[in-house]
Amino acid sequence: MKKITKAVFPVAGMGSRFLPATKASPKEMMPVVEKPLIQYAVEEAVAAGITDMVFITGRNKRAIEDHFDKAYELEAELAADGKQELLRIVQEVIPKHVNCIYIRQPEALGLGHAVLCAQPVVNGEPFAVILADDLIDGDMPIIKQMVGVYKRHHCSVLGVQEVPREQTRQYGIVSSTNLEPGVERVNGIVEKPMPAAAPSTLAVVGRYILTPRIFHYLARVKPGAGGEIQLTDGIAALMQEEKLLAYRFNGTRYDCGCKLGYLQAQVAFGLKHPELRDEFAAYLATVK
Repeated sequence: MKKITKAVFPVAGMGSRFLPATKASPKEMMPVVEKPLIQYAVEEAVAAGITDMVFITGRNKRAIEDHFDKAYELEAELAADGKQELLRIVQEVIPKHVNCIYIRQPEALGLGHAVLCAQPVVNGEPFAVILADDLIDGDMPIIKQMVGVYKRHHCSVLGVQEVPREQTRQYGIVSSTNLEPGVERVNGIVEKPMPAAAPSTLAVVGRYILTPRIFHYLARVKPGAGGEIQLTDGIAALMQEEKLLAYRFNGTRYDCGCKLGYLQAQVAFGLKHPELRDEFAAYLATVK
């Protein structure tokens, strides 16, 4: 069994729901307290033992590359000013043993197409996909939990959670049967069904472990609305050949792709921050 060493981060989206904040800055660089969303996602992958971070980028995403690059001038200035703690924080944005790989997605043709762009780098290995919009806080990082499921079952794994039925049209929805505590055998998956037609309320939410066979099917998926290639369609085809599991992860998800979820994440992470939590909690108690 091959070890999972690569994670794919589709970061080419426009972030239109956060305009004008995302007019000149990637949505993945929006901070939750003092760290951008993409850094939380990368830290989650690092904690799972992943060493190769594959970013599928697009126009106006240079800030992501700069964030994970060495900042010679900034580091020199911090060192000269004796700001050693800030220097340490800047230098530890990404560990030295981790590789960052950037692939340009020439057109915004959907999540499935973004994942397909990673094929030359993934090179026949199982890999993770992490959507930075979905910030998930768990005692054990979510991808690490899912890598554990993969090690036991040797097949693709989808991170899932229950959602209100009226929200099923926002997600890929699975039908499944229980296999073991927290793990389901997927029998079907459909992209954004209307509530009345949804086979369940178990939604796929931004975390995947996929076998390399997915590329075979993504290359053959017919584009849907807007000419997009849906990852869900590729996964639906893959499960006709391979076992597919859904994992009910242990953690709290914040949908930072929408304004309410982003604000909820700010509050939750602010209340956990060792330097801010007491003062922040006291302030929130005064808010009406």
